[in-house]
Amino acid sequence: MKTKDLIAEATSLPIDERALLIDTLLKSINAPEITIDREWVKIAKKRLAELLSGTVKSIPGKIVFDKIRRKFSK
Repeated sequence: MKTKDLIAEATSLPIDERALLIDTLLKSINAPEITIDREWVKIAKKRLAELLSGTVKSIPGKIVFDKIRRKFSK
């Protein structure tokens, strides 16, 4: 099977199957590092706890992206 045929077949899959295919291919190129993943989980849980407790306040994405656009469009 040629690459272009494989791509055509892959893009015709339902979105959930394409996502699984993409995830599998990316992991085959860049295998996850368990220790790094564990640290990210710790950070994510800490940040979620801060949001839920009200320790920190979230900023709407539109505001964040507008600020980034202004900063880098100069």
